[in-house]
Amino acid sequence: MEGSNLLLLALVYLAAGVISVPIAQRLGLGSVLGYLIAGAIIGPFALHLVGNQAGVMHFAEFGVVIMLFLIGLEVRPTVLWSLRGVFFGLGGIQVALTGLVLAATGMALGMGWRAALALGFILALSSTAIVLQTFEEKGLRHTQAGSAAFGILLFQDVSTIPMFAVLPLLAMNGVQPMAGAAQTGLLSGFPEWMHALAVPAAVLLVIGAGRYLARPVFRFIAKTRSREIFTASALLLVIAVAALMEAVGLSAALGAFLAGVVLADSEFRREIESDIEPFRGLLLGLFFISVGASMNLDLVASKPALLLACVLGLMTIKTIVTYAIARLFRVERRAAALTALALAQGGEFAFVLLGIASALGVVATGISALATAVVAISMALTPILLIAYRRWCTADLSNAAEPENDAFQDRPDAIIAGFGRFGQVVARLLIINGFKTSTLDTSTEQVELVRRFGLRVYYGDATRLDLLQASGAAHARLLVVAIDDRDQADKLVEIAAQHFPNLRILARAYDRRHAYRLLDKGAHVVERETFEAGLTLGAEALKTLGFKTMQAARAARLFRKHDENMFEALAKVWGDEERFLVATKESSERMNELLAADIQAMLREPEGERT
Repeated sequence: MEGSNLLLLALVYLAAGVISVPIAQRLGLGSVLGYLIAGAIIGPFALHLVGNQAGVMHFAEFGVVIMLFLIGLEVRPTVLWSLRGVFFGLGGIQVALTGLVLAATGMALGMGWRAALALGFILALSSTAIVLQTFEEKGLRHTQAGSAAFGILLFQDVSTIPMFAVLPLLAMNGVQPMAGAAQTGLLSGFPEWMHALAVPAAVLLVIGAGRYLARPVFRFIAKTRSREIFTASALLLVIAVAALMEAVGLSAALGAFLAGVVLADSEFRREIESDIEPFRGLLLGLFFISVGASMNLDLVASKPALLLACVLGLMTIKTIVTYAIARLFRVERRAAALTALALAQGGEFAFVLLGIASALGVVATGISALATAVVAISMALTPILLIAYRRWCTADLSNAAEPENDAFQDRPDAIIAGFGRFGQVVARLLIINGFKTSTLDTSTEQVELVRRFGLRVYYGDATRLDLLQASGAAHARLLVVAIDDRDQADKLVEIAAQHFPNLRILARAYDRRHAYRLLDKGAHVVERETFEAGLTLGAEALKTLGFKTMQAARAARLFRKHDENMFEALAKVWGDEERFLVATKESSERMNELLAADIQAMLREPEGERT
């Protein structure tokens, strides 16, 4: 019976998402608002198709954990260090000032200082899931506003750690045991000093395991060529880190972010990113539906004026404070306004912290329920606010005068698939001339070897559309296909030509027949892998046998010219095997005759006339 209920619940959630999100996107509302509306409709306060959301939301919050892990994968430690000003400066001041202003407002309305302080800092948090998801859909992740919002949100996620610790100290009935996972996890019953030691120990364990253990494990698993096991291993890593962080009373999302940062320089970054991405989308969708379903519509109906005043008050205060701080840090005016509006809502961690505050008696149950509804409504209003702001602006936000920030991911000029002897030559030539490359190879041994020389190469199968997308194919100008497997090269050229018309495709061909096949599938330029090397060696052979240097070089150029003419002529009959064989024989004989005549004429020319 329980299995049937679970199946029915899954049916309701999936149907709600599948129906509402396409409609919301068609209306220009975005997927986040679609999920929230769907949740409100199926929730216990509307159609009552689903019950209490506490258990579902706890599971769905894993979508936020995965999202932070994927963000961490895109932020290399050097890039994270470059964001320290945004993180500590903009993020720290925003949390502190917003929390104090909200606390002062609560005290002005008659709340006690303990409840006002707790509520102020809880409501100072914003929704990482909604903001980053919306920015990604609108193409704003890599703008100045995206960078500022990311720094603030990251600091807010970190600030939940001291909030968990401070809430018990604000309890009206004295000091309470530390709230959070530590009391029900591995550290349950241990003294506080062990909790204090466990936190840095857990962080160091994540860093050490990510740097020295995860890579050898992924390298071993990659050799099995089993994509399912690789995906399971990536999920196991995220779940293990999340469980460890919760066990010591830290944010699981913060731990996942830290694990992602540690693996950002790993050769398996692209493969892990592509394998986990679908789970993030599904779980975030479930999370947003749960938030929508948790909105107490009865409370909204009974106290609409109070709720409206609280929502407008919260969003107005957060918008003004964030805008002022962003301008103080010299964020461009429109970017500051966009950042402020994006962070005006309450955050997903508020649901957990409000529950703890209510259980400890810091915040009254009625106020906690009201605050929960305010947070949920403000989250639902955020996508609408951003849409309205976009329409009010005279220019598209994505084209606003905000310098693009490259902190999140590389935007390569060229993607190189295959980093063997052929691909390395192309890549090195591009790199030393100042172009950015994104390189993939399926050999773990080759990737490990090349990385020892300081070159950034990732493990992964370039024929996978999701991995090609993650490597920057939508923004790159060039794809170099240097794979030595002919069938895989054919597949890659076909996929790239179909899905990324912006890419000019340069492909390595095994022989003449393979070159024709690659051209048929969409390659713009093909190069037979041994042709130029053979031609160069042939010229050296001529010099050894008596030709002068200029004579040998010109003979090689004549051979290349006639061969290219022959290649173009035979392309007309490619596909008809019988005609192709006959034409190849005739063309070869004719080419040999013409080439021999040209070389003899060259040798008869006076020395000064040869070029």
